[in-house]
Amino acid sequence: MEPVPMGEDGATPDRPALQTTVALGGEGAPIARARHLATDFLTRMRAEHGLRVSQRALDLTQLVVSELVTNARKYAPGPVLMDLRIAGGMVEVVVWDSEPLLPMARATDAERVGQHGLEIVMAVVQSLAVQREPVGKRVTARIALLDDPVGSIAEPEPM
Repeated sequence: MEPVPMGEDGATPDRPALQTTVALGGEGAPIARARHLATDFLTRMRAEHGLRVSQRALDLTQLVVSELVTNARKYAPGPVLMDLRIAGGMVEVVVWDSEPLLPMARATDAERVGQHGLEIVMAVVQSLAVQREPVGKRVTARIALLDDPVGSIAEPEPM
């Protein structure tokens, strides 16, 4: 048997990639659009591929997308790309922007107003990676699709 060519995303000729990529321009409301795209992506994965996704994972994905895209739009000039993909029981939220400066979580300060986005993201994801790219940076957050390995909150088992 010959090996089947496989892309980095796990796609094969007879199994499409479980991912989507979108450019988020400055027009309209890119942050709200990004949240809606994330919800639509996970809903489509559930409907088309039978993927189990808890309501908590759906909510956390929206939160993470909102925080990462907000930071990219606020601190980076130019375009923002968002990639959503399913890998190993996780949804990966990848946001690329053109700012080469890597984000840093700030020290805890109850008096500080705002600038808590990265702290929030770090508190709710399974992992967070930031890497410098030839142009800008890429931030990858991974969120578990299920809270309970036995069942999915968003789609309870029939009784």
